[in-house]
Amino acid sequence: MAFPKVSRANLERHLPILQWSKSYDRDALTSDVVAAVIVTIMLIPQSLAYALLAGLPAEMGLYASILPLVAYAIFGTSRALAVGPVAVISLMTAAAVGNLALQGTAEYAAAAITLAFMSGVILTVMGLFRLGFLANFLSHPVIAGFITASGVLIATSQLKHILGVDAHGHNLYELVRSLDAHIQETNMITLLIGVTSVAFLFWVRKGLKPLLLATGLPPRLADILAKAGPVVAVAATTIAVWLFDLEAKGVRIVGEVPMGLPPLSLPSFSGEIWSSLFVSALLISVIGFVESVSVAQTLAAKKRQRILPDQELVGLGTSNIAAALSGGYPVTGGFARSVVNFDAGAETPAAGAYTAIGIAFAALLLTPLLFFLPKATLAATIIVAVLSLVDFSILTKTWSYSKVDFSAVAATIFLTLGFGVEVGVSAGVLLSLGLFLYKTSRPHVAEVGQVPGTQHFRNILRHNVETHPSLVTLRIDESLYFANARFLEDYLLERVVCDEPIENVVLMCSAVNEIDMSALESLEEINKRLQDMGIALHLSEVKGPVMDRLERSHFLEELSGRVFLSQYDAMIALTPKEQEAAAV
Repeated sequence: MAFPKVSRANLERHLPILQWSKSYDRDALTSDVVAAVIVTIMLIPQSLAYALLAGLPAEMGLYASILPLVAYAIFGTSRALAVGPVAVISLMTAAAVGNLALQGTAEYAAAAITLAFMSGVILTVMGLFRLGFLANFLSHPVIAGFITASGVLIATSQLKHILGVDAHGHNLYELVRSLDAHIQETNMITLLIGVTSVAFLFWVRKGLKPLLLATGLPPRLADILAKAGPVVAVAATTIAVWLFDLEAKGVRIVGEVPMGLPPLSLPSFSGEIWSSLFVSALLISVIGFVESVSVAQTLAAKKRQRILPDQELVGLGTSNIAAALSGGYPVTGGFARSVVNFDAGAETPAAGAYTAIGIAFAALLLTPLLFFLPKATLAATIIVAVLSLVDFSILTKTWSYSKVDFSAVAATIFLTLGFGVEVGVSAGVLLSLGLFLYKTSRPHVAEVGQVPGTQHFRNILRHNVETHPSLVTLRIDESLYFANARFLEDYLLERVVCDEPIENVVLMCSAVNEIDMSALESLEEINKRLQDMGIALHLSEVKGPVMDRLERSHFLEELSGRVFLSQYDAMIALTPKEQEAAAV
């Protein structure tokens, strides 16, 4: 049996590691190892903290930071993207799995593993069928609004660990009400640890590196030490809890973290669980991909590199499948970690694989040291990380630029804060689609005239142009499809019902890239109704692909007017007096 030949280029497209590994040298190795050391230092406390945010055992954060990074190094196309647990996806995981009302930590963890597997399958299938373009329907302002609201929710949800109290809730109102009900139970030692850790971590982000540089340390070493700030907070508070026996005084700790490499795990194949988690898995996949690919494209542009969005889907999909098979939960590319990875000099995705090795060593050797780690410190790590995501300036930006975009952003923020992340992200998806349909269903249509002394045509409301009472020219600034076909019909017929001696109407189609069947039927109706009114319908500046389709229909045969190559040709042909003047 003969197997089809697979070209080297096609194989490299699906396995990007084959492409960048050809030129891998000692310099790239050094850069990747240094970047991996810095990201590993940053990722250890983050992975523990994000697992806590997701309501999962701390070790699952470490597990989600090992094999997924290896999978992305093989299948991903970004040279700097750092894959692993992130705040927003962790919060969405907590919301999704929390809705199942499962009994016990084991069932809860199994559901999170299943969620990672489902998300991985969805992303991989989308990548193989090249469906990455679907993510373009999520508008950036809506995503920014969702991430801002999620950051507020995440920070609020961690206040219970800072205060050392029990508090629960899926939205801002429930969280604040629960915190208020338990505020009198605050453990003052826990509060001291939490507030001190938050203050220290904020100072580390802004002030430690300049201080180290002022002492004469090399920039690279100063950067590594600054990134180690969370590790210092973890080490100092853990030693303090152990040394002064603060657990006995009510300080809540992480407790025993299993030592060893990630165990082999399998997702649940229960139809009930899959049906319950499918929508959540789809939303996590889309949000994770949008966040990841935007970071990857930004970093790639800085080095004049490019990523392949469809292959990125496969890279993230296989990473999530790897997470599910190694006891982890859903992962994606993190903004902060990726920027650190890039700034630290990562040259190839191998930096992620080396980071995975570092995390594996931590899981093998360091977990016994985490027993006395206070949850307040991990909560502080989360709060400091997510507050950088909060950006309410998106409201003022959209308000001044577009009231429609402002409404979508404000609604997304309000729904996320008021009803939880799943409602918020679902609303964001629907608002993005609704926003697109609304804008394109009411396309900008301009009546144009000739700029004196030129062959250019511009909007009569914006420019001093020449027109003719018997000729109306409308420029359509949008493709014509089912959602806006009736709008054009109503607009045009309303324009010609007047006392002017209109004899010809020209549709200037320079901005029309597509005319679907519904729009074609509307054009046919417009042609008939204008013909009944004694007015001829013409087209000008029709693009080649659009003309190819029109020629396959009967529209051009029934058209009462003509199709002109340019609007200037139409103006000359349809205004005889101007034609005579031009001849003179």
